[in-house]
Amino acid sequence: MDPPETLTSSTDDNNNNLRRRRGGGGGGVGGGGTELDSSSVEASSSSDDVTSDVRNDESKVDRKEENEEKKETTPLKYVYRASAPAHRRNKESPLSSAAIFNQSHAGLLNLCIVVLIAVNSRLIIENLMKYGLLIGSGFWRSSTSVRDWPLLMCCLSLPIFPLAAFLVEKLAQKNYMTEYVVVTLHIIITTASILYPVLVILRCDAAFLSGVTLMMFACIVWMKLVSYAHTNYDMRQLARSADEGENYAINYSYDVNIKSLAYFMVAPTLCYQLSYPRSASIRKGWLARQLIKLVIFTGLMGFIIEQYINPIVRSSQHPLKGDLLYGIERVLKLSVPNLYVWLCMFYCLFHIWLNILAEILRFGDREFYKDWWNAKTIDEYWRLWNMPVHKWMVRHIYFPCLRNGLPKGVAVLISFFISAVFHELCIAVPCRLFKFWAFLGIMFQIPLAILTNFLQNKFKSSNLGNMTFWCFFCIVGQPMCVLLYYHDVMNRNGSSS
Repeated sequence: MDPPETLTSSTDDNNNNLRRRRGGGGGGVGGGGTELDSSSVEASSSSDDVTSDVRNDESKVDRKEENEEKKETTPLKYVYRASAPAHRRNKESPLSSAAIFNQSHAGLLNLCIVVLIAVNSRLIIENLMKYGLLIGSGFWRSSTSVRDWPLLMCCLSLPIFPLAAFLVEKLAQKNYMTEYVVVTLHIIITTASILYPVLVILRCDAAFLSGVTLMMFACIVWMKLVSYAHTNYDMRQLARSADEGENYAINYSYDVNIKSLAYFMVAPTLCYQLSYPRSASIRKGWLARQLIKLVIFTGLMGFIIEQYINPIVRSSQHPLKGDLLYGIERVLKLSVPNLYVWLCMFYCLFHIWLNILAEILRFGDREFYKDWWNAKTIDEYWRLWNMPVHKWMVRHIYFPCLRNGLPKGVAVLISFFISAVFHELCIAVPCRLFKFWAFLGIMFQIPLAILTNFLQNKFKSSNLGNMTFWCFFCIVGQPMCVLLYYHDVMNRNGSSS
């Protein structure tokens, strides 16, 4: 920065030049009468701007240097004397409502992290002192693995249904069957793809985890088949309208080939289309690191389940029976390890596994989730946390309901109903127990969404809505479902024995 003397001299030069232009000191203005040249006027205005800017800079520099000189030259005996005022203007407390959001709270966040680490360290030590190390080799190699063979064979035979759907679409493309027959055959194929695993699980005495895995695969196959049939149906309708002269400006390509279907069935998406955005190459080093993280977090989930969740659940009672305070204590005690397992499951499935699959297949669109942890309402959470299912619901359930004249509320109710049915299938079938707790839990999200929307609109506070979401969804809801299903299964096994 220039010193004040330089700024002052440059200011004086600019002022003198400006006075000469305005006073007619030059030959152009003084000898030309009363008319001013436009370039002279523009130069004058620009000089005014430069002058004002320079003066402002000069005053700032002068004030800064004056303050520095005062600090340097003020004798110590005049600094903070008893007669000097200690209060000079109105100020708010840092935690008051007017000033709390105008400053950083990084220190408090660090304190929360330190307290969280300390509390969880104490819980780990207490658990190890009480139960010892509970996890063993049985977690990695189940003793019921022989009885899981029928489920494995069922899982390996699921590709029969996409192949049947492809044959139906190929015949429909060549106009060998009517549209009514095509739709009927797709309904039969999709229904069989979900009933077949259900019957296998109910007939075989397999482990719960194996049953959940098979049901999740079956639900994914069902949703992919629905998208495949619905998308091809829509493309046929658009192709016919283009042949009849409607929408001629748009090119609707309709093609049925086994290669696009095979890629779709293994791709990390539930919405069928003929082509997808693709990445340039496969990053082998990155892929290896993700596989290592997948093993680590899977082991962490197993450790938390075996070391913390199982002892708490086994020592609990039915949450809807017995002492109310004891039930609340069990639910709250279970909520912390259950939340950790749920977060690890989300990270393993939606971040690590889907990205591994996308990397191997060079699948480009990897928005598998959004910032659901910042959700202010329940319905916002459901729109953010599982993007493949959300896109499928919007594409094949919600908007088709609206296009058929159904109200928006009815379309939302149908979407939640379908989600509730599949949540119930994924939990109740492996448990061989239909109490509809998972179904009711998902349907209960509708009044919760109304409540959180009301609180958000009334108080205009994102923090209140976010805390309400975390409380209902993770602190109360999931631990309650775990206890309900566990005790109902135990009661069923006890009565049968």
